Amino acid sequence: MKIAPFFRSLSRSVHEEHNDHDHDQQESKTGIDISGPSGACTSISLTVWRKSLVISCKGFTVIDSNGDLVYRVDNYVGHPREVTLMDGSGKSVLTMRRNKKFSLVESWFMYDGEVGDFCCTERTIKAAAKSWPVFCVKKNHNLLNAKCPSIIAHVYREVSGSHRRCAYVIEGSYTRRSCKVLEEFSRNVVAEIKRKEANVDGVSYGVEVFHLVVHPGFHPGFAMALVLLLDQMF
Repeated sequence: MKIAPFFRSLSRSVHEEHNDHDHDQQESKTGIDISGPSGACTSISLTVWRKSLVISCKGFTVIDSNGDLVYRVDNYVGHPREVTLMDGSGKSVLTMRRNKKFSLVESWFMYDGEVGDFCCTERTIKAAAKSWPVFCVKKNHNLLNAKCPSIIAHVYREVSGSHRRCAYVIEGSYTRRSCKVLEEFSRNVVAEIKRKEANVDGVSYGVEVFHLVVHPGFHPGFAMALVLLLDQMF
């Protein structure tokens, strides 16, 4: 799906800054295996715009270096209990649901595909009832911990309903659009959020338009889902 020339030029200007880092232009796949590799041989860079293309909705628009729409969020108003990430064609990729239990620490569950309150058919309701979330993302409540002052969130892999293990940590500052997603044990950086500082044709990006750089072995859809949850938490 092609989008307006402004966004195409916006995306290209963003990606020109990454040519020195050998970021190939690549479209993301329909559907997602969030526990496996994305299939990319090199890092890819996406342009994230904190605005929906649907006039009556608030959300996010994600485009690649060709100006093609790869991800979108249109049901994003205030502090929703459920957020659905879609691909460019409108197919649900991941569903994030806020933890209903009372807690001082904000946390979200992540499901593969479309599940939850916005799935109204009997078939999808039964499927959702039998499915476990694939990940849980929890805001770090102890930001003053001297051992890890830069960690703002933990990403847990849901092994079963009551067992989870930390798979990734997110460090940096989302409000400044400067974050890194790292594997918990290897400390390898798998994705990065970077602020766009420069102006193009007199347009100031601020924090509404930024880079999402996804490294090999990490799915861009999963990375974008983490962006959505950071936006809710911070």
